[in-house]
Amino acid sequence: MSSSAFPTVPASADVVIIGGGVMGASIAFHLAEAGVTNIVVVERGDLGRGSSGKPIGGVRAQFSDPLNIELGSRSLRAFEEFPHRPGADIRLDTVGYLFLLDSERQASDFAAGVGLQNSLDVPSRMIGPEHAQRLCPYLSTDGLVAAAYSPADGHARPGLVVQGYAAAAARAGVTIATRTAVRGMDTAGDRVVGVHTSHGRIACSAVICAAGAWSARIGDMAGVHLPVRPVKRQLAFTAPLAPPAPRIPFTIDFSSTAYFHNSDDGLLLGLADPGQAEGFDTTWTPEWLELFRTVARHRAPALADMETAGGWAGLYEVTPDHNALIGRSGELPNFLYAAGFSGHGFLQAPAVGEVVRDLYLEREPFTDVSPLSADRFHRGAEIRPEAHVV
Repeated sequence: MSSSAFPTVPASADVVIIGGGVMGASIAFHLAEAGVTNIVVVERGDLGRGSSGKPIGGVRAQFSDPLNIELGSRSLRAFEEFPHRPGADIRLDTVGYLFLLDSERQASDFAAGVGLQNSLDVPSRMIGPEHAQRLCPYLSTDGLVAAAYSPADGHARPGLVVQGYAAAAARAGVTIATRTAVRGMDTAGDRVVGVHTSHGRIACSAVICAAGAWSARIGDMAGVHLPVRPVKRQLAFTAPLAPPAPRIPFTIDFSSTAYFHNSDDGLLLGLADPGQAEGFDTTWTPEWLELFRTVARHRAPALADMETAGGWAGLYEVTPDHNALIGRSGELPNFLYAAGFSGHGFLQAPAVGEVVRDLYLEREPFTDVSPLSADRFHRGAEIRPEAHVV
């Protein structure tokens, strides 16, 4: 599935997809499945090593914005069907998602979200602190007002999803050029006509940017403004637990963003550092763990002093309103993009792959994604009302 053994990329393509993470792989699979031929995926490193590289990714439909609910819900169904289409075990574990709420305002906001989710066939519900503790025995109910729980959510392995989509795309004839950097683009009139890479130029009929945290740089090469900023996020793993950890939901303390869930023979611990500077640095810093431990001492005391065995740092691709950029450039109609998912890219990738396929084929997607156009920031559109951001 790699052209890195070859000195050059193909001289031409109908579609060049920039980015070999979960979004690029999903788009390549869906286009190939629809009969689009002559597709090249260009990835500067190895597949799934950017934002998709995280060891476990949450999958959920618990959002406050109808469009995000639809993208999450449709993707959940695709993850369930993944062993059959495209055909891979992604270690999907439907343990549910549990949001812990410590104020009446949070409870009211999430209750409104649950009502909207239920209207879109998502089986979420509000529950009390004691019920939350039964689902997740590590919890202290002190200060908890309520929780929001959806049993259909859970987590899966992003690396396996990327490989599953990429393998199916390669079987369908897609060229996947790894270790191939994009250096620039040629435009003529209102079209992109070529992509310059470290392994040669590809003349093309369309470009799709799925470059995650690096999407602003790719957009700049074509003169398309994609307001995506990189922000480091870190997580850690506990040492193996004996006796084993109970099977718990993907549990999030909403006020602090601290979260934890099962991971192999222990737990995965995470938290978004509010003081984290922007940038492409992905150095894991163990000192970050103190932020998690401080929250855990109050919310899940048994976790505060658990021994850890390493961790991981990756990049969120953040937009000004923490919602994705999906669409077609107004200035260059053959330049499409799917980026800036602000932590929700993995869980929305199957549905977004379908949407971008349909945008490319100029047919109606299953849901209207025009509100996610990158143009929204300079045409004064209403900011997307997504509250369930972690």
